[in-house]
Amino acid sequence: MKLFNDFTRKKEEFVPIEPGKIRMYVCGPTVYDYFHLGNARTFIVFDTIRRYFEYRGYDVTFVQNFTDIDDKMINRANDEHITVKELGDRFISEYYKDADALNIERATVNPRATQYIGKIIKFVKGLVDKGYAYEVDGDVYFSTKKFKDYGKLSGQNLEDLQAGARINVDERKKDPMDFAIWKSQKPGEPAWKSPWGMGRPGWHIECSCMSNDILGDTIDIHGGGHDLIFPHHENEIAQSEAYSGKKFVNYWMHAAFLNINNMKMSKSLHNFKTVREILGQYDADVIRFLLVSGHYRQQLNFSEELLDSAKASVERLYNTICNLENIIDKAESRETTAEEISYIESLDGFRQKYIEKMDDDFNTADAITVLFELSKHINSNVTASASKEVIEKSLSIMRELGGPLGILQNSTKVEVDDEIAKLVEERQQARKDKNYALADRIRDQLKEMNIVIEDTPDGIRWKRV
Repeated sequence: MKLFNDFTRKKEEFVPIEPGKIRMYVCGPTVYDYFHLGNARTFIVFDTIRRYFEYRGYDVTFVQNFTDIDDKMINRANDEHITVKELGDRFISEYYKDADALNIERATVNPRATQYIGKIIKFVKGLVDKGYAYEVDGDVYFSTKKFKDYGKLSGQNLEDLQAGARINVDERKKDPMDFAIWKSQKPGEPAWKSPWGMGRPGWHIECSCMSNDILGDTIDIHGGGHDLIFPHHENEIAQSEAYSGKKFVNYWMHAAFLNINNMKMSKSLHNFKTVREILGQYDADVIRFLLVSGHYRQQLNFSEELLDSAKASVERLYNTICNLENIIDKAESRETTAEEISYIESLDGFRQKYIEKMDDDFNTADAITVLFELSKHINSNVTASASKEVIEKSLSIMRELGGPLGILQNSTKVEVDDEIAKLVEERQQARKDKNYALADRIRDQLKEMNIVIEDTPDGIRWKRV
């Protein structure tokens, strides 16, 4: 399996620290609002990567943090006249609602920064004791010049970074590029007792500490959005390696932006669509399909037209599943013919092609192409006269290859209540009587109930949409 390592800027063979196990840390949300589709792309990309590793037999410890102490959180909590903890509790709950609705697997651990204050203080003190950090008026800064390789992830040296950065002028810092790892308390802010007075952690130190505590000094994979490369992940490397004296991360991975009108979707630009908003109009499968339809390292440009196109694509794949689910109950459990055995064996070729695409840096776009090729192959070869084994294996492989992408896991079967059954029967009778106007009216009535009737060579079938 190969993946693109943003640290070396090349595709590399993936070799885990411990055979068969993966330690993976992905930066999670700052919980002061609902998350938007741009955030969702990152969450879904790494959910897909985690799922695929598990599909390939790895035991994955997947850590995704919640930043629950931050300037934005403090400002919003003050605006709403509630505590930062109350705000964090609320939006962590809302995060889970949206993430669950998107079929994002729960992380192995979802640490909250405020649960690690004591350990963060110990981490900061360790950096001070080692000479990598210094205190000024209750603030503690990391000295970037003390860390000789600062800038190695973004591929720039300290002078270039300083020239290109927007730096808040702070005369108390020894160098403009030094960054706060502990912040002294300001009026109206929550704070914790520390050796430097009352204060709170800086953003970067939180992830370093949580990753170190849960996963150890060196981890296999660290991920997040592309915008975190600098300064967040650059600063994490400096802090973590200065503290432990060991390599922090073996493979760095970043998801590209989701754009809208060719601009990065973000809350600061007020050009975002919340997941909650989109889920009111489209199924989770459609959203996931859209967000993995391009390679994770390529930017996607969001539009309603692309969502509608994704919806049509997902429906095509589900039509194959629907057909299989409609004929499986009536299929014979008989011995398979030589031709059917050959067909069943052919399915493994699609599995191997899918694995080949996903093993190449998680190429979800090409993996989706394989899914459509498989769907076409099934539609061309499986009819109502097929053996039960043929239908079961066809249905199974569609579910199997959709699994790492988090799609195609829903059943299209409709639990038919008396009202629906009566309407279907009336429509069939209307068709027999050649009363097509009545048949069409009943079809429209069923559609309003989210039931779609299809007339097929094997009889009628219906599905919920």
